[in-house]
Amino acid sequence: MSNTLDASGAGSDAPNLDFAGTTPYEDYVQADVLTHLQHLRSDDPGEMVFLVTTQVMELWFTVIVHEWETAAKALREDTVPVAMDALKRSLRELEALNASWRPLAQLTPGQFNAYRAALGEGSGFQSAMYRRMEFLLGEKSASMLVPHRGAPRVHAELEKALQEPSLYDEVLRLLSRRGLAVPQEVLDRDLSQRYEPSAEVEAVWTALYADPDAHHDLHRLGEVLTDVAELVWRWRNDHMVATRRAMGAKTGTGGSAGVAWLEKRATKNVFPELWTARSHV
Repeated sequence: MSNTLDASGAGSDAPNLDFAGTTPYEDYVQADVLTHLQHLRSDDPGEMVFLVTTQVMELWFTVIVHEWETAAKALREDTVPVAMDALKRSLRELEALNASWRPLAQLTPGQFNAYRAALGEGSGFQSAMYRRMEFLLGEKSASMLVPHRGAPRVHAELEKALQEPSLYDEVLRLLSRRGLAVPQEVLDRDLSQRYEPSAEVEAVWTALYADPDAHHDLHRLGEVLTDVAELVWRWRNDHMVATRRAMGAKTGTGGSAGVAWLEKRATKNVFPELWTARSHV
């Protein structure tokens, strides 16, 4: 018989179970590190799902930043297919990120209050990786670096991201190189400032959408960017609804305005001219 047993009783075609040190899986994934990063601060059993879900969100932020930085670099180098691949991957990742709200979406005020004090002044707006996501979307703000002054490496990474072109900046530069009339003042804007909508950029997208065959790849790029923007909006909206359900209109952790601040964020469009141009096509 080919499926003979070894001394342990396992078949000879069984996977290798004997390693000198940690397993190759552990060496690659660092699962032992990941599964021992949960340091609970209350006795409430619901705190674990809140903490782990938040940590999972941070991992998805990291992946999405990687994808958008990959896409920005590819656009800068005029390799649109590479950018498209990265952006399409990010759509699946954004869907997974948004699904992370589900374990928290039905928290009652009593359930959240059971461990809310353990958060202290901690708040999601202090997430450095989420801030890098926002910067890549053109939502720049130097004041958002202030909470990270005590972490030099993190602060330096955010400072660099603040000064670099956003993903949308690279898109507009690509459109300009393709001969579309993106105004020079938009191309030369202060990159450390929040992107503001431009009527001229809206006209560029309107013309492109009115004749998609003239720039087929740019039209497809516009559509995948719209997909990204829609999922970002859903993320913000789901965050707002989950927060409203858990704590109503109370002040948020870390002194934020809570739901009022999230409501304001949820009304802002990412890549704004891609939305407004549709009214003119």
